[in-house]
Amino acid sequence: MNAHPSAVAESLLAFWAEAGVDAMLLDAPIDRIEAGKFVQPKPPEKKPLIAAARPVVNAGPDISASVAVAQALAVAAQDLDQLKAAIAAFDGCPLKFEGAAHQAVFARGAPDAPLLIIGEGPGAEEDQRGEPFVGRAGQLLDKMLAAAGLTGRVFITNTVFWRPPGNRAPTVTEQAVCAPFLERAIQLVNPRMLLLVGGPAAKSMLKKEEGILALRGRWFEWKSSDEALEIPAMPTLHPAFLLRQPGAKKKAWSDLLTLTERLDRPHRPEG
Repeated sequence: MNAHPSAVAESLLAFWAEAGVDAMLLDAPIDRIEAGKFVQPKPPEKKPLIAAARPVVNAGPDISASVAVAQALAVAAQDLDQLKAAIAAFDGCPLKFEGAAHQAVFARGAPDAPLLIIGEGPGAEEDQRGEPFVGRAGQLLDKMLAAAGLTGRVFITNTVFWRPPGNRAPTVTEQAVCAPFLERAIQLVNPRMLLLVGGPAAKSMLKKEEGILALRGRWFEWKSSDEALEIPAMPTLHPAFLLRQPGAKKKAWSDLLTLTERLDRPHRPEG
């Protein structure tokens, strides 16, 4: 059964309205089917029948104010304890109210460590205990560090300090808001090297787009935002990934041995 012409028209108008069309550009309708029967070398007018749909612009959230507050708090922190307190008091990261159930998760380890390890973000156990890498993945990381002779020589933190909902990877926006605190931690610890654990951490710290399998095991230079500090950095696989893919442990172990060998080289005298 053919639909009534008025119903067809109403359906078409509803489609246009849903697409964002809110105006017609011609005063009178034109039968385009009838007009198409004739060959016209040049159309009399170049006005379209209908206006183009309004574009949808998604500029993302404006985080400039939150970043400015984070920068001010980070710079004011004169030691790691003050930095930890500043992070706990900071309300500019949405993760504090979306994923975290208990507290901010800052860091653990030696405050003067030669190696600073940066992961993605805390999980459920980290949220509960207030320290990074204390779950199954953290236990595996500790075993690897011990086997490499790095126990007591590391400072461990993350790119964000509150648990993302469902243990998802942190977003670029969330990492950007927390970045001033992370950079201040690196300045205060002043390590000789960075170990970037997992793809989100490596991409955020190095401003790279490649996946972790392409980045791992390679040396890069991390620079502070003012370029006053430059530190060798190596990405490697996240221990949570190694728990799911035990066959990849050999690659991560090779990365750790390469880093440790460079870390333990004798210092060359300056000057």
